[in-house]
Amino acid sequence: MALLGAVFALGGRELLNQRRTGTGGDVAPANTPATAVHYMHSPVGSAVVEVPDLVAAAERSVNAVVHVTTETTVSVRDPFADLFWGYRAPRQQQQRQGAGSGVIISAEGYIVTNNHVIEGADKIRVHLNDNRAFDGTVVGRDPSTDIALLKIDAADLSPLEFGNSDDVRVGEWVLAVGNPMNLTSTVTAGIVSAKARNINLLQYDPARDIFPIESFIQTDAAVNPGNSGGALVNAKGDLIGINTAIASNTGQYTGYSFAVPASIVRKVTSDLLEFGSVQRAYLGVTIRDLDQKLAKEKGIDRLQGVYVNGITEGGAAQQAGIKEGDVIVKVGNIAVNNVPQLQEQIGKFRPGNEVAVTVVRDGRESVVDLVLRGRDGNTVATVKTPHSTMATMGAELRAATKEELNALRLRNGVKVTTLNSGKLRTAGIREGFIITRIDQEAVSTPDDVERILTARKGGVLIEGVYPNGTKAYYGLGL
Repeated sequence: MALLGAVFALGGRELLNQRRTGTGGDVAPANTPATAVHYMHSPVGSAVVEVPDLVAAAERSVNAVVHVTTETTVSVRDPFADLFWGYRAPRQQQQRQGAGSGVIISAEGYIVTNNHVIEGADKIRVHLNDNRAFDGTVVGRDPSTDIALLKIDAADLSPLEFGNSDDVRVGEWVLAVGNPMNLTSTVTAGIVSAKARNINLLQYDPARDIFPIESFIQTDAAVNPGNSGGALVNAKGDLIGINTAIASNTGQYTGYSFAVPASIVRKVTSDLLEFGSVQRAYLGVTIRDLDQKLAKEKGIDRLQGVYVNGITEGGAAQQAGIKEGDVIVKVGNIAVNNVPQLQEQIGKFRPGNEVAVTVVRDGRESVVDLVLRGRDGNTVATVKTPHSTMATMGAELRAATKEELNALRLRNGVKVTTLNSGKLRTAGIREGFIITRIDQEAVSTPDDVERILTARKGGVLIEGVYPNGTKAYYGLGL
């Protein structure tokens, strides 16, 4: 029997209604008083278990956690027209509402939430705990970690301070703060159940530059749809994670909830604010968990660490002398015993950062200093400077690669890599679309697209193809 039936992101594309049965509450068994009080006590002389006082942490957190609501324009077709009237009905635009949570991380109005809460939204509204509401704009987002950074036009806010998620211990008390089921400012308590959980929530998608990093903090603090993007805090009120998902067969909380560690959240939001994109560093290795079978097969006498299954030519690991068959046991002074832990620790760094990695080879430990590299082999940060016209359209573009063009038998094209709220998304264009022509004019670079859209008035016809080979045409009003 599988332990976890399904994993659900906590932000709603649509607001979920509460279920109410009768007057609320459970039905008491026969001959049971309607109200019963149960006292819990310990035998005389036994130790008293003390629960930390979480009141101060709760009061501090609720004022830093916001309610995020979204509106998304979707294009739908009436299926009954196709079925009964025998013609293909034109698509109609409809508004879809969603909701989630967010955490204030600076007094100047910067707010972190989950990417899935705001992805595709045409309008974002941020509601503070003091009943004020502001329009939110997307500073940047990172599907690889499901983190997004918003900005509202407000000042003198009460942010939460980042805690050190590396120091979080299994068994310590934590609070989950958010807006589940449209119930604002809700606080629940539990303990840390596990660390470095990989639940396959985020999908690997190289075509959209999505390379998932999952090393979730697992807790038994109750969270439900609407908690996405909310705070996981320790007993001191420090932010140690962003609540992201639950594992459930029903879609409601059944005991398992997961949060992105603060170490990843802080790195991603800092990058988005400073560079406009996440500066992801790579070791340049393929890795796998070290289990008993692999250890026996490779003659390894201990089960701690992550096995290096392969080396990327010209990567950081090769340059530093790491070899296939080595076992990575530490990054800096942090022990790593599985792939998620290693990904989490490397995910805290940028290309060009120097990192000390402890490896075991032939039973002997050694420390290797290496300079991390970006996906393209770079060792410096890349500042994203989106074209002005496309920024207002809510899109980020790049020239299609030779491989992408060859796979689709195209001579030219510009790929839509990211879509936020804007006219392109409203028109129905999706991420990954390769624009080939605008008003019959071929385009090969983002500059071509911006030049044409800047010069045109009224409207244009955009032609292109998706990575699966589907051709599409979109009318865009300017």
